[in-house]
Amino acid sequence: MTRSARNPNPIAHPPPLLLLLLLLAALAGVAAAGDIVHQDDEAPKIPGCANDFVLVKVQTWVNKKEKDEFVGVGARFGPKIESKEKHANRTRLLLAQPSDCCTPPTEKVSGDILLVERGLCKFTKKAKVAESAGASAIIIINDKHELYKMVCDHNETELDIGIPAVLLPKDAGSKLRNLLSSGEVLVQLYSPDRPLVDTAEVFLWLMAVGTILCASYWSAWSAREADIEQEKLLKDGHEIPPNLEAGGSSGMVDINMASAILFVVIASCFLITLYRLMSHWFVELLVVIFCIGGVEGLQTCLVALLSMSRRFKPAAESFVKVPFFGAVSYLTLAVCPFCIVFAVLWGVYRRLPFAWIGQDILGITLIVTVIQIVRIPNLKVGSALLSCAFLYDIFWVFISKMLFHESVMIVVARGDKTDEDGVPMLLKIPRMFDPWGGYSIIGFGDILLPGLLIAFALRYDWAAKKTLQSGYFLWSMVAYGSGLLITYVALNLMDGHGQPALLYIVPFTICK
Repeated sequence: MTRSARNPNPIAHPPPLLLLLLLLAALAGVAAAGDIVHQDDEAPKIPGCANDFVLVKVQTWVNKKEKDEFVGVGARFGPKIESKEKHANRTRLLLAQPSDCCTPPTEKVSGDILLVERGLCKFTKKAKVAESAGASAIIIINDKHELYKMVCDHNETELDIGIPAVLLPKDAGSKLRNLLSSGEVLVQLYSPDRPLVDTAEVFLWLMAVGTILCASYWSAWSAREADIEQEKLLKDGHEIPPNLEAGGSSGMVDINMASAILFVVIASCFLITLYRLMSHWFVELLVVIFCIGGVEGLQTCLVALLSMSRRFKPAAESFVKVPFFGAVSYLTLAVCPFCIVFAVLWGVYRRLPFAWIGQDILGITLIVTVIQIVRIPNLKVGSALLSCAFLYDIFWVFISKMLFHESVMIVVARGDKTDEDGVPMLLKIPRMFDPWGGYSIIGFGDILLPGLLIAFALRYDWAAKKTLQSGYFLWSMVAYGSGLLITYVALNLMDGHGQPALLYIVPFTICK
């Protein structure tokens, strides 16, 4: 059974996307670029112990063949570690005897690098013992999988340690120690600088602004088409459907003031659930949820784009009833298998180097679809929603450290408690020109929540017949872009520490 419609809406089921909106909003405040730790107010600098904390690359060779590269953290004491790879020396690695290097080594060391266990004595004592024995550097294997900061005690006022010290996490240190059984091991220690401008952040900025721009115009166009359809029905003397009487279109959902305020409570509960239950199986569940939302978002965007073509328009305007889903266009039925295969392939191969492209495609189409479905009815509700998100973001990025001893938002976003490279509800781009690699990321909510208000601004401008210069939309976009730009400036000034993006975006957007 088929039927035709003047303005077909390819979105069949908004409720699942509304539930996913809460999931996306729970990761609203993450913008991150790197994890290099440079400062620590709890470990103040003293003479002889005033280095910045930097990540250190430990490149290895076994019997003159290049092997694994490990990453450790440099100590606050000792000389600064070479930043240029070409200037760093390859030096023989020896296993300390005794292994903790708390007492002088039993074997002669002549300019070699000592590999030592964490042990019970101070880091500074290990370095002094190794230096006295003739070592050129010391690599310490931590007794835990985390990287700790090697600092000095307040009473150590006359430190003059002349060799660098590097701490490796337990798993990396164990692998390095096992290499010693394969033959002669050479290591090279260096700490390359990050580039001044991260190109990944530039592309993330363009992606975020472009996503809101496209979503806003689609939302405004849909609202105008609904108004035209309502006018035609009035002229023809037909009864107006209740959803059109309310000023909306089929499948659209308005956020009210209560929902905007309740957002903080629901999103916080969801974030705590993620934090407490974060594990491999829970991330797998999030991947499944993301794929379901991604399929709906991708097929909605594809159907909308293809419907603009005369070739596909008849298929978009012809519908068939499908159990559970109701009336679905033939075009949707044709596109949906491709979207399902695309999402499944991403879910299966998401750990491959180029899987971020699929994740960003699914994420962007999902955000665009949500902004198309969920609408802010007025400026008051939009301001309340962003204000609540502003407070929520600050609390879970900064204040949560006082309660949980770590930033809950950043831990969840990075997937620290799993073997995954972060949860999927993020847009990310690899830092291709950064010697440290990794990804720059931004939470969906940093795009989605401001995007709802900006889309409302464009709908209002079109309804009020305002020009681009005299309306609200242009200046809302400029304000959002400026706020996001300030976020990345702050991110670099904070040496890559995750920042609550809405802290900078919301004041710009609301106070435009």
